[in-house]
Amino acid sequence: MLSLLKIQNLALVEDLAWELGDGLVGVTGETGAGKSIIVGALKLILGERADRGLIRTGTESCSVEAVFDLKQTAAVDAIITEAGLDPLDGESLIIRRVIGATSNKQFVNGSPVTSVMLKQLGEHLVDLHGPHDHQSLNSKDRQLEMLDAFAGAEELVKQYRAAYTEWRTAANEYEALANAEKATEQEMDMLRFQIKDIASAQLREGEEEEVESRHRIAANGARLVELSGEIADRLSEGDGSVLSTLRDIARMIHELEKYDPKLTETFQGFASAHIELQEMESSVRDYVEEIEIQPDELARLEERIHIIQTLKRKYGGTVESIIAFKDKAEHKLSSMENRSEVLAKLSELMTQSRKLLDKLGKQLSAQRKEAAPKLAKDISSHLADLGFKRAVFEVQLTDRDEPARDGLIETDFLFAPNPGEPLKPLRLTASSGEMSRVLLAVKSALATQDAIPLMVFDEIDANVGGTIAEAVGHKMATLAEQHQVIAITHMPQLASLAQSHFVVTKEFDEHRTRSTLHEVKGPERIEELARMLGGKIESARAHAESMLNSAK
Repeated sequence: MLSLLKIQNLALVEDLAWELGDGLVGVTGETGAGKSIIVGALKLILGERADRGLIRTGTESCSVEAVFDLKQTAAVDAIITEAGLDPLDGESLIIRRVIGATSNKQFVNGSPVTSVMLKQLGEHLVDLHGPHDHQSLNSKDRQLEMLDAFAGAEELVKQYRAAYTEWRTAANEYEALANAEKATEQEMDMLRFQIKDIASAQLREGEEEEVESRHRIAANGARLVELSGEIADRLSEGDGSVLSTLRDIARMIHELEKYDPKLTETFQGFASAHIELQEMESSVRDYVEEIEIQPDELARLEERIHIIQTLKRKYGGTVESIIAFKDKAEHKLSSMENRSEVLAKLSELMTQSRKLLDKLGKQLSAQRKEAAPKLAKDISSHLADLGFKRAVFEVQLTDRDEPARDGLIETDFLFAPNPGEPLKPLRLTASSGEMSRVLLAVKSALATQDAIPLMVFDEIDANVGGTIAEAVGHKMATLAEQHQVIAITHMPQLASLAQSHFVVTKEFDEHRTRSTLHEVKGPERIEELARMLGGKIESARAHAESMLNSAK
Protein backbone atom coordinates (compact mmCIF):
# COMPACT_ATOMS: atom_id res chain seq x y z
CA MET A 1 0.00 0.00 0.00
CA LEU A 2 0.92 3.67 -0.05
CA SER A 3 2.10 4.26 3.52
CA LEU A 4 3.41 7.84 3.27
CA LEU A 5 2.92 10.79 0.93
CA LYS A 6 5.08 13.89 1.53
CA ILE A 7 4.40 17.14 -0.31
CA GLN A 8 6.46 20.33 -0.08
CA ASN A 9 5.73 23.69 -1.72
CA LEU A 10 3.21 22.26 -4.21
CA ALA A 11 0.55 24.87 -5.01
CA LEU A 12 -1.15 25.74 -1.70
CA VAL A 13 0.57 22.96 0.26
CA GLU A 14 3.61 24.16 2.15
CA ASP A 15 4.71 21.04 4.03
CA LEU A 16 2.60 17.89 4.35
CA ALA A 17 3.49 14.40 5.56
CA TRP A 18 0.44 12.14 5.14
CA GLU A 19 0.59 8.71 6.80
CA LEU A 20 -2.06 6.37 5.40
CA GLY A 21 -3.52 3.13 6.61
CA ASP A 22 -4.94 0.27 4.58
CA GLY A 23 -8.54 -0.29 3.51
CA LEU A 24 -10.82 2.57 2.49
CA VAL A 25 -9.33 6.03 3.09
CA GLY A 26 -11.79 8.93 2.79
CA VAL A 27 -10.68 12.47 1.89
CA THR A 28 -13.16 15.33 2.21
CA GLY A 29 -13.17 19.11 2.45
CA GLU A 30 -14.81 22.26 1.18
CA THR A 31 -14.75 22.97 -2.56
CA GLY A 32 -11.47 24.72 -3.33
CA ALA A 33 -9.76 23.56 -0.14
CA GLY A 34 -7.07 21.75 -2.13
CA LYS A 35 -8.18 18.12 -2.39
CA SER A 36 -7.07 18.10 -6.04
CA ILE A 37 -3.49 18.75 -4.90
CA ILE A 38 -3.33 15.21 -3.51
CA VAL A 39 -4.29 13.81 -6.91
CA GLY A 40 -1.80 16.18 -8.57
CA ALA A 41 0.96 14.94 -6.26
CA LEU A 42 0.16 11.30 -7.07
CA LYS A 43 0.18 12.07 -10.79
CA LEU A 44 3.68 13.53 -10.43
CA ILE A 45 4.77 10.33 -8.68
CA LEU A 46 3.30 8.38 -11.61
CA GLY A 47 5.52 10.28 -14.06
CA GLU A 48 3.03 12.73 -15.55
CA ARG A 49 4.37 15.94 -17.07
CA ALA A 50 5.28 18.53 -14.45
CA ASP A 51 3.86 22.05 -14.67
CA ARG A 52 6.28 24.52 -13.09
CA GLY A 53 3.27 26.69 -12.30
CA LEU A 54 2.60 24.24 -9.45
CA ILE A 55 5.64 25.53 -7.54
CA ARG A 56 4.44 27.48 -4.50
CA THR A 57 4.89 31.23 -4.93
CA GLY A 58 8.07 32.47 -3.31
CA THR A 59 9.90 29.13 -3.53
CA GLU A 60 12.29 27.77 -6.15
CA SER A 61 11.12 24.17 -6.25
CA CYS A 62 8.51 21.72 -5.04
CA SER A 63 8.83 18.05 -4.20
CA VAL A 64 6.65 14.98 -3.77
CA GLU A 65 7.70 11.72 -2.12
CA ALA A 66 5.73 8.48 -1.87
CA VAL A 67 6.58 5.36 0.13
CA PHE A 68 4.99 2.10 -1.05
CA ASP A 69 5.05 -1.06 1.06
CA LEU A 70 4.51 -3.95 -1.35
CA LYS A 71 3.80 -7.63 -0.76
CA GLN A 72 4.29 -8.65 -4.38
CA THR A 73 7.38 -7.05 -5.91
CA ALA A 74 8.16 -9.13 -9.01
CA ALA A 75 6.80 -6.59 -11.55
CA VAL A 76 8.46 -3.63 -9.79
CA ASP A 77 11.75 -5.49 -9.34
CA ALA A 78 11.83 -6.32 -13.07
CA ILE A 79 11.59 -2.60 -13.93
CA ILE A 80 14.11 -1.28 -11.41
CA THR A 81 16.70 -4.04 -11.98
CA GLU A 82 16.57 -3.39 -15.73
CA ALA A 83 17.55 0.20 -14.87
CA GLY A 84 20.52 -1.05 -12.85
CA LEU A 85 18.98 -0.63 -9.38
CA ASP A 86 18.86 -3.21 -6.61
CA PRO A 87 15.63 -5.24 -6.17
CA LEU A 88 13.47 -4.32 -3.19
CA ASP A 89 14.22 -7.49 -1.20
CA GLY A 90 11.60 -6.67 1.42
CA GLU A 91 12.38 -2.95 1.52
CA SER A 92 9.92 -0.15 0.75
CA LEU A 93 9.75 1.47 -2.67
CA ILE A 94 10.45 5.20 -2.31
CA ILE A 95 9.70 7.48 -5.26
CA ARG A 96 10.67 11.15 -5.08
CA ARG A 97 10.06 13.88 -7.63
CA VAL A 98 11.60 17.38 -7.46
CA ILE A 99 10.27 20.10 -9.77
CA GLY A 100 12.51 23.15 -10.17
CA ALA A 101 12.27 26.34 -12.16
CA THR A 102 14.73 25.04 -14.76
CA SER A 103 14.92 21.27 -14.26
CA ASN A 104 13.08 18.20 -12.95
CA LYS A 105 14.60 15.28 -11.08
CA GLN A 106 13.20 11.85 -10.26
CA PHE A 107 14.56 9.33 -7.77
CA VAL A 108 13.73 5.73 -6.92
CA ASN A 109 15.16 4.57 -3.60
CA GLY A 110 17.65 7.44 -3.77
CA SER A 111 18.91 6.76 -7.31
CA PRO A 112 18.15 9.14 -10.21
CA VAL A 113 15.78 7.74 -12.86
CA THR A 114 13.76 8.98 -15.86
CA SER A 115 10.13 10.04 -15.84
CA VAL A 116 9.49 7.23 -18.36
CA MET A 117 10.53 4.73 -15.68
CA LEU A 118 8.11 6.35 -13.22
CA LYS A 119 5.30 5.79 -15.72
CA GLN A 120 6.29 2.13 -16.03
CA LEU A 121 6.27 1.74 -12.25
CA GLY A 122 3.01 3.66 -11.93
CA GLU A 123 1.19 1.10 -14.07
CA HIS A 124 1.87 -1.47 -11.32
CA LEU A 125 1.28 0.80 -8.32
CA VAL A 126 -1.73 3.08 -8.71
CA ASP A 127 -5.03 2.89 -10.58
CA LEU A 128 -6.28 6.50 -10.58
CA HIS A 129 -9.77 7.48 -11.70
CA GLY A 130 -10.98 11.05 -11.98
CA PRO A 131 -14.31 12.48 -13.07
CA HIS A 132 -13.59 11.71 -16.73
CA ASP A 133 -11.42 8.60 -16.49
CA HIS A 134 -14.46 6.35 -16.93
CA GLN A 135 -14.19 7.31 -20.60
CA SER A 136 -11.57 4.55 -20.91
CA LEU A 137 -14.53 2.15 -20.80
CA ASN A 138 -15.49 3.43 -24.23
CA SER A 139 -12.31 2.06 -25.78
CA LYS A 140 -12.78 -1.36 -27.35
CA ASP A 141 -9.09 -2.12 -26.78
CA ARG A 142 -9.45 -1.36 -23.07
CA GLN A 143 -12.63 -3.47 -22.90
CA LEU A 144 -10.75 -6.38 -24.43
CA GLU A 145 -7.95 -5.97 -21.86
CA MET A 146 -10.55 -6.13 -19.09
CA LEU A 147 -12.08 -9.28 -20.52
CA ASP A 148 -8.65 -10.91 -20.82
CA ALA A 149 -7.84 -10.00 -17.21
CA PHE A 150 -11.12 -11.56 -16.05
CA ALA A 151 -10.44 -14.66 -18.16
CA GLY A 152 -6.83 -14.95 -16.95
CA ALA A 153 -5.71 -14.94 -20.58
CA GLU A 154 -2.78 -12.49 -20.37
CA GLU A 155 -0.09 -15.14 -21.05
CA LEU A 156 -2.01 -16.53 -24.02
CA VAL A 157 -2.38 -12.97 -25.37
CA LYS A 158 1.43 -12.55 -25.22
CA GLN A 159 1.95 -15.80 -27.16
CA TYR A 160 -0.65 -14.81 -29.73
CA ARG A 161 0.90 -11.36 -30.26
CA ALA A 162 4.37 -12.87 -30.73
CA ALA A 163 2.96 -15.24 -33.38
CA TYR A 164 1.10 -12.35 -35.03
CA THR A 165 4.30 -10.28 -35.23
CA GLU A 166 6.18 -13.19 -36.82
CA TRP A 167 3.42 -13.77 -39.35
CA ARG A 168 3.08 -10.08 -40.32
CA THR A 169 6.86 -9.66 -40.64
CA ALA A 170 7.12 -12.63 -43.01
CA ALA A 171 4.06 -11.44 -44.97
CA ASN A 172 5.41 -7.91 -45.35
CA GLU A 173 8.83 -9.15 -46.53
CA TYR A 174 7.18 -11.52 -48.99
CA GLU A 175 4.91 -8.78 -50.34
CA ALA A 176 7.77 -6.30 -50.73
CA LEU A 177 9.99 -8.78 -52.56
CA ALA A 178 7.16 -10.17 -54.71
CA ASN A 179 6.00 -6.69 -55.80
CA ALA A 180 9.46 -5.30 -56.41
CA GLU A 181 10.64 -5.13 -60.01
CA LYS A 182 13.30 -7.64 -60.86
CA ALA A 183 16.66 -6.17 -60.02
CA THR A 184 18.79 -5.06 -62.97
CA GLU A 185 22.30 -6.37 -63.47
CA GLN A 186 23.58 -2.83 -62.97
CA GLU A 187 22.00 -2.64 -59.48
CA MET A 188 23.54 -5.95 -58.50
CA ASP A 189 26.94 -4.89 -59.87
CA MET A 190 26.78 -1.78 -57.68
CA LEU A 191 26.03 -3.90 -54.60
CA ARG A 192 28.89 -6.29 -55.46
CA PHE A 193 31.29 -3.34 -55.82
CA GLN A 194 30.23 -1.83 -52.49
CA ILE A 195 30.59 -5.17 -50.70
CA LYS A 196 34.05 -5.77 -52.21
CA ASP A 197 35.12 -2.18 -51.50
CA ILE A 198 34.34 -2.57 -47.80
CA ALA A 199 35.47 -6.21 -47.48
CA SER A 200 38.92 -5.46 -48.96
CA ALA A 201 39.60 -3.01 -46.13
CA GLN A 202 39.08 -5.80 -43.51
CA LEU A 203 37.72 -3.36 -40.94
CA ARG A 204 37.41 -4.24 -37.26
CA GLU A 205 35.08 -2.63 -34.72
CA GLY A 206 37.07 -0.20 -32.58
CA GLU A 207 39.95 -0.16 -35.08
CA GLU A 208 39.75 3.56 -35.85
CA GLU A 209 40.50 4.66 -32.28
CA GLU A 210 43.39 2.16 -32.07
CA VAL A 211 44.97 3.32 -35.34
CA GLU A 212 44.64 7.00 -34.46
CA SER A 213 46.28 6.38 -31.06
CA ARG A 214 49.22 4.55 -32.65
CA HIS A 215 49.52 7.27 -35.31
CA ARG A 216 49.77 9.97 -32.63
CA ILE A 217 52.64 8.11 -31.00
CA ALA A 218 54.44 7.40 -34.29
CA ALA A 219 54.04 10.98 -35.56
CA ASN A 220 55.44 12.44 -32.32
CA GLY A 221 58.09 9.81 -31.57
CA ALA A 222 61.04 12.21 -31.49
CA ARG A 223 59.27 14.58 -29.12
CA LEU A 224 58.18 11.68 -26.88
CA VAL A 225 61.80 10.48 -26.62
CA GLU A 226 63.00 14.01 -25.89
CA LEU A 227 60.44 14.71 -23.14
CA SER A 228 60.72 11.28 -21.51
CA GLY A 229 64.52 11.44 -21.50
CA GLU A 230 64.45 14.90 -19.94
CA ILE A 231 62.11 13.69 -17.17
CA ALA A 232 64.33 10.65 -16.44
CA ASP A 233 67.44 12.83 -16.32
CA ARG A 234 65.87 15.33 -13.93
CA LEU A 235 64.76 12.51 -11.70
CA SER A 236 68.14 10.75 -11.41
CA GLU A 237 71.10 12.35 -13.26
CA GLY A 238 73.52 14.66 -11.48
CA ASP A 239 73.92 16.01 -7.96
CA GLY A 240 70.87 18.29 -8.27
CA SER A 241 68.45 15.61 -9.47
CA VAL A 242 65.27 14.78 -7.58
CA LEU A 243 66.42 11.33 -6.44
CA SER A 244 69.84 12.64 -5.42
CA THR A 245 68.18 15.31 -3.30
CA LEU A 246 65.85 12.72 -1.77
CA ARG A 247 68.84 10.56 -0.77
CA ASP A 248 70.31 13.53 1.09
CA ILE A 249 66.95 14.13 2.78
CA ALA A 250 66.75 10.44 3.75
CA ARG A 251 70.09 10.66 5.54
CA MET A 252 68.93 13.75 7.46
CA ILE A 253 65.63 12.08 8.42
CA HIS A 254 67.51 9.00 9.66
CA GLU A 255 69.73 11.20 11.87
CA LEU A 256 66.69 13.14 13.19
CA GLU A 257 64.92 9.93 14.16
CA LYS A 258 67.93 8.78 16.17
CA TYR A 259 67.68 11.90 18.31
CA ASP A 260 63.87 11.98 18.54
CA PRO A 261 62.02 8.72 17.66
CA LYS A 262 58.66 10.55 17.76
CA LEU A 263 59.52 12.07 14.38
CA THR A 264 59.22 8.61 12.77
CA GLU A 265 55.45 9.10 12.41
CA THR A 266 55.99 12.53 10.81
CA PHE A 267 58.15 11.08 8.03
CA GLN A 268 56.42 7.71 7.65
CA GLY A 269 55.28 8.46 4.06
CA PHE A 270 58.70 9.57 2.85
CA ALA A 271 60.14 6.11 2.18
CA SER A 272 57.22 4.99 0.04
CA ALA A 273 57.27 8.27 -1.94
CA HIS A 274 61.02 7.78 -2.55
CA ILE A 275 60.44 4.23 -3.83
CA GLU A 276 57.59 5.34 -6.13
CA LEU A 277 59.80 8.01 -7.72
CA GLN A 278 62.58 5.45 -8.26
CA GLU A 279 60.08 3.10 -9.95
CA MET A 280 58.77 6.01 -12.04
CA GLU A 281 62.32 6.85 -13.25
CA SER A 282 62.90 3.21 -14.20
CA SER A 283 59.56 3.00 -16.07
CA VAL A 284 60.28 6.21 -18.00
CA ARG A 285 63.67 4.89 -19.15
CA ASP A 286 62.05 1.61 -20.25
CA TYR A 287 59.47 3.64 -22.21
CA VAL A 288 62.25 5.60 -23.99
CA GLU A 289 63.93 2.36 -25.04
CA GLU A 290 60.63 0.92 -26.36
CA ILE A 291 59.89 3.87 -28.65
CA GLU A 292 61.07 3.10 -32.16
CA ILE A 293 60.88 5.84 -34.74
CA GLN A 294 59.97 3.99 -37.95
CA PRO A 295 59.02 6.18 -40.93
CA ASP A 296 57.55 3.14 -42.73
CA GLU A 297 55.15 2.46 -39.82
CA LEU A 298 54.02 6.10 -39.80
CA ALA A 299 53.30 5.97 -43.54
CA ARG A 300 51.38 2.71 -43.15
CA LEU A 301 49.23 4.17 -40.37
CA GLU A 302 48.52 7.31 -42.38
CA GLU A 303 47.42 5.16 -45.30
CA ARG A 304 45.13 3.14 -43.02
CA ILE A 305 43.54 6.32 -41.66
CA HIS A 306 43.01 7.53 -45.23
CA ILE A 307 41.24 4.26 -46.17
CA ILE A 308 38.94 4.45 -43.13
CA GLN A 309 38.09 8.12 -43.76
CA THR A 310 37.29 7.38 -47.43
CA LEU A 311 34.94 4.53 -46.50
CA LYS A 312 33.27 6.71 -43.85
CA ARG A 313 32.47 9.35 -46.47
CA LYS A 314 30.94 6.68 -48.73
CA TYR A 315 29.08 4.42 -46.35
CA GLY A 316 28.71 5.89 -42.87
CA GLY A 317 30.15 8.04 -40.12
CA THR A 318 31.72 5.21 -38.10
CA VAL A 319 33.51 1.91 -38.71
CA GLU A 320 30.51 0.15 -37.13
CA SER A 321 28.06 1.79 -39.56
CA ILE A 322 30.31 0.85 -42.52
CA ILE A 323 30.26 -2.80 -41.41
CA ALA A 324 26.47 -2.60 -40.97
CA PHE A 325 26.15 -1.16 -44.51
CA LYS A 326 28.11 -4.13 -45.87
CA ASP A 327 25.93 -6.64 -43.99
CA LYS A 328 22.76 -5.00 -45.32
CA ALA A 329 24.13 -4.92 -48.88
CA GLU A 330 25.06 -8.61 -48.67
CA HIS A 331 21.54 -9.47 -47.47
CA LYS A 332 19.98 -7.41 -50.27
CA LEU A 333 22.22 -8.92 -52.94
CA SER A 334 21.50 -12.42 -51.68
CA SER A 335 17.76 -11.71 -51.92
CA MET A 336 18.16 -10.40 -55.48
CA GLU A 337 20.33 -13.29 -56.63
CA ASN A 338 18.13 -15.90 -54.97
CA ARG A 339 14.75 -14.20 -55.38
CA SER A 340 12.77 -17.37 -56.07
CA GLU A 341 14.43 -19.27 -53.25
CA VAL A 342 13.86 -16.43 -50.76
CA LEU A 343 10.19 -16.11 -51.80
CA ALA A 344 9.71 -19.82 -51.27
CA LYS A 345 11.25 -19.67 -47.78
CA LEU A 346 9.12 -16.66 -46.86
CA SER A 347 6.01 -18.41 -48.16
CA GLU A 348 6.77 -21.45 -46.01
CA LEU A 349 7.40 -19.21 -42.97
CA MET A 350 4.08 -17.42 -43.61
CA THR A 351 2.23 -20.75 -43.78
CA GLN A 352 3.78 -22.12 -40.59
CA SER A 353 3.39 -18.90 -38.60
CA ARG A 354 -0.22 -18.54 -39.78
CA LYS A 355 -0.97 -22.08 -38.57
CA LEU A 356 0.41 -21.23 -35.13
CA LEU A 357 -1.43 -17.90 -35.17
CA ASP A 358 -4.77 -19.55 -36.00
CA LYS A 359 -4.23 -22.20 -33.32
CA LEU A 360 -3.45 -19.66 -30.61
CA GLY A 361 -6.21 -17.35 -31.87
CA LYS A 362 -8.83 -20.08 -31.59
CA GLN A 363 -7.67 -20.93 -28.06
CA LEU A 364 -7.83 -17.26 -27.10
CA SER A 365 -11.27 -16.82 -28.68
CA ALA A 366 -12.59 -19.87 -26.83
CA GLN A 367 -11.28 -18.54 -23.52
CA ARG A 368 -12.82 -15.12 -24.19
CA LYS A 369 -16.18 -16.58 -25.25
CA GLU A 370 -16.33 -18.67 -22.10
CA ALA A 371 -15.46 -15.66 -19.87
CA ALA A 372 -17.65 -13.02 -21.58
CA PRO A 373 -21.07 -14.08 -20.19
CA LYS A 374 -19.54 -14.65 -16.74
CA LEU A 375 -18.02 -11.15 -16.75
CA ALA A 376 -21.32 -9.65 -17.95
CA LYS A 377 -23.21 -11.48 -15.19
CA ASP A 378 -20.71 -10.36 -12.56
CA ILE A 379 -20.82 -6.71 -13.71
CA SER A 380 -24.65 -6.85 -13.82
CA SER A 381 -24.68 -8.05 -10.21
CA HIS A 382 -22.51 -5.13 -9.11
CA LEU A 383 -24.62 -2.72 -11.19
CA ALA A 384 -27.73 -3.94 -9.34
CA ASP A 385 -26.00 -3.11 -6.05
CA LEU A 386 -25.34 0.37 -7.41
CA GLY A 387 -28.96 1.16 -8.24
CA PHE A 388 -29.32 -0.38 -11.72
CA LYS A 389 -31.83 -2.97 -10.56
CA ARG A 390 -33.19 -3.81 -14.00
CA ALA A 391 -30.34 -2.71 -16.24
CA VAL A 392 -28.94 -5.14 -18.79
CA PHE A 393 -25.22 -5.47 -19.47
CA GLU A 394 -23.67 -7.67 -22.14
CA VAL A 395 -20.14 -8.34 -23.44
CA GLN A 396 -20.59 -8.71 -27.19
CA LEU A 397 -17.97 -10.61 -29.19
CA THR A 398 -17.69 -10.36 -32.97
CA ASP A 399 -15.48 -12.49 -35.24
CA ARG A 400 -12.98 -10.60 -37.37
CA ASP A 401 -12.49 -11.33 -41.07
CA GLU A 402 -8.71 -11.32 -40.67
CA PRO A 403 -6.45 -11.82 -37.65
CA ALA A 404 -5.57 -8.63 -35.78
CA ARG A 405 -2.87 -7.93 -33.23
CA ASP A 406 -5.31 -8.59 -30.36
CA GLY A 407 -6.98 -11.72 -31.71
CA LEU A 408 -9.59 -13.13 -34.02
CA ILE A 409 -12.51 -11.39 -32.30
CA GLU A 410 -13.33 -7.91 -31.06
CA THR A 411 -15.49 -6.88 -28.12
CA ASP A 412 -18.01 -4.20 -27.31
CA PHE A 413 -19.67 -3.56 -23.96
CA LEU A 414 -23.44 -3.18 -24.46
CA PHE A 415 -25.68 -1.51 -21.91
CA ALA A 416 -29.37 -0.76 -21.41
CA PRO A 417 -29.79 1.19 -18.14
CA ASN A 418 -33.60 1.09 -18.19
CA PRO A 419 -36.15 -1.67 -18.89
CA GLY A 420 -37.52 -1.76 -22.44
CA GLU A 421 -34.53 0.02 -23.94
CA PRO A 422 -32.48 -1.84 -26.55
CA LEU A 423 -28.89 -2.80 -25.82
CA LYS A 424 -26.46 -0.26 -27.30
CA PRO A 425 -22.71 0.29 -27.03
CA LEU A 426 -21.89 1.69 -23.60
CA ARG A 427 -20.42 4.87 -25.10
CA LEU A 428 -23.79 5.69 -26.68
CA THR A 429 -26.11 5.00 -23.75
CA ALA A 430 -24.68 5.98 -20.37
CA SER A 431 -24.53 9.47 -18.89
CA SER A 432 -21.41 10.60 -16.99
CA GLY A 433 -22.98 9.70 -13.64
CA GLU A 434 -24.01 6.30 -14.91
CA MET A 435 -20.57 5.73 -16.44
CA SER A 436 -18.93 6.33 -13.06
CA ARG A 437 -21.07 3.60 -11.52
CA VAL A 438 -20.40 1.26 -14.45
CA LEU A 439 -16.68 1.85 -13.96
CA LEU A 440 -17.01 0.97 -10.28
CA ALA A 441 -18.99 -2.17 -11.17
CA VAL A 442 -16.28 -3.24 -13.66
CA LYS A 443 -13.53 -2.57 -11.11
CA SER A 444 -15.46 -4.61 -8.55
CA ALA A 445 -15.83 -7.51 -10.97
CA LEU A 446 -12.08 -7.44 -11.67
CA ALA A 447 -10.99 -6.87 -8.06
CA THR A 448 -9.53 -10.35 -7.66
CA GLN A 449 -7.61 -10.27 -10.95
CA ASP A 450 -6.36 -6.70 -10.53
CA ALA A 451 -2.88 -6.78 -8.95
CA ILE A 452 -2.52 -2.99 -8.64
CA PRO A 453 -2.39 -2.30 -4.88
CA LEU A 454 -3.78 1.24 -4.73
CA MET A 455 -6.99 2.54 -6.32
CA VAL A 456 -7.77 6.27 -6.20
CA PHE A 457 -11.28 7.52 -6.98
CA ASP A 458 -11.40 11.30 -7.38
CA GLU A 459 -15.02 12.41 -7.03
CA ILE A 460 -16.39 9.72 -9.36
CA ASP A 461 -19.47 9.76 -7.13
CA ALA A 462 -20.45 13.13 -8.61
CA ASN A 463 -24.06 13.41 -9.79
CA VAL A 464 -25.26 10.70 -7.41
CA GLY A 465 -26.82 11.02 -3.98
CA GLY A 466 -29.01 9.40 -1.36
CA THR A 467 -29.15 5.62 -1.36
CA ILE A 468 -27.10 5.44 -4.57
CA ALA A 469 -24.23 7.33 -2.91
CA GLU A 470 -24.43 4.89 -0.01
CA ALA A 471 -24.31 1.96 -2.45
CA VAL A 472 -21.24 3.48 -4.12
CA GLY A 473 -19.63 3.74 -0.69
CA HIS A 474 -20.38 0.13 0.17
CA LYS A 475 -18.95 -1.00 -3.17
CA MET A 476 -15.73 0.94 -2.54
CA ALA A 477 -15.55 -0.50 0.96
CA THR A 478 -15.82 -4.00 -0.52
CA LEU A 479 -13.04 -3.16 -3.01
CA ALA A 480 -10.96 -2.01 -0.04
CA GLU A 481 -10.96 -5.56 1.32
CA GLN A 482 -8.51 -6.46 -1.47
CA HIS A 483 -6.94 -3.09 -2.30
CA GLN A 484 -6.04 0.12 -0.58
CA VAL A 485 -8.67 2.61 -1.79
CA ILE A 486 -8.47 6.41 -1.53
CA ALA A 487 -11.84 8.07 -2.13
CA ILE A 488 -11.86 11.84 -2.59
CA THR A 489 -15.53 12.68 -2.16
CA HIS A 490 -18.24 15.20 -1.38
CA MET A 491 -20.67 12.46 -0.33
CA PRO A 492 -21.14 11.88 3.44
CA GLN A 493 -22.57 8.44 2.73
CA LEU A 494 -19.23 7.35 1.27
CA ALA A 495 -17.05 9.21 3.79
CA SER A 496 -18.86 7.59 6.72
CA LEU A 497 -17.82 4.13 5.47
CA ALA A 498 -14.10 4.95 5.34
CA GLN A 499 -11.82 3.18 7.80
CA SER A 500 -9.83 6.40 8.13
CA HIS A 501 -11.12 9.89 7.33
CA PHE A 502 -8.98 12.91 6.42
CA VAL A 503 -10.10 16.48 5.88
CA VAL A 504 -8.41 19.05 3.65
CA THR A 505 -8.76 22.61 4.94
CA LYS A 506 -7.59 25.98 3.72
CA GLU A 507 -5.94 28.28 6.25
CA PHE A 508 -5.34 32.02 5.90
CA ASP A 509 -3.05 34.44 7.65
CA GLU A 510 -2.20 38.02 6.79
CA HIS A 511 0.46 36.89 4.31
CA ARG A 512 -0.34 33.48 2.79
CA THR A 513 -2.94 30.81 2.10
CA ARG A 514 -2.14 27.19 2.99
CA SER A 515 -3.89 23.87 2.42
CA THR A 516 -3.49 21.34 5.21
CA LEU A 517 -4.72 17.80 5.80
CA HIS A 518 -5.48 16.09 9.09
CA GLU A 519 -7.31 12.98 10.26
CA VAL A 520 -10.64 13.37 11.99
CA LYS A 521 -11.95 11.00 14.63
CA GLY A 522 -14.75 10.91 17.17
CA PRO A 523 -16.63 14.21 17.59
CA GLU A 524 -14.48 15.95 14.97
CA ARG A 525 -15.50 13.38 12.36
CA ILE A 526 -19.15 13.80 13.31
CA GLU A 527 -18.78 17.56 12.78
CA GLU A 528 -17.25 17.04 9.32
CA LEU A 529 -20.03 14.65 8.24
CA ALA A 530 -22.61 17.09 9.59
CA ARG A 531 -21.04 19.82 7.47
CA MET A 532 -21.27 17.56 4.42
CA LEU A 533 -24.91 16.85 5.23
CA GLY A 534 -25.66 20.52 4.93
CA GLY A 535 -25.15 22.10 8.33
CA LYS A 536 -24.00 21.84 11.92
CA ILE A 537 -27.41 21.86 13.50
CA GLU A 538 -28.20 19.13 16.00
CA SER A 539 -30.23 17.08 13.52
CA ALA A 540 -27.26 16.95 11.11
CA ARG A 541 -24.97 15.83 13.92
CA ALA A 542 -27.45 13.15 14.92
CA HIS A 543 -27.69 11.98 11.32
CA ALA A 544 -23.89 11.90 11.01
CA GLU A 545 -23.57 9.88 14.22
CA SER A 546 -26.20 7.47 12.97
CA MET A 547 -24.32 7.01 9.68
CA LEU A 548 -21.09 6.20 11.53
CA ASN A 549 -22.86 3.71 13.77
CA SER A 550 -24.42 2.05 10.73
CA ALA A 551 -21.02 1.91 9.02
CA LYS A 552 -19.54 0.13 12.02
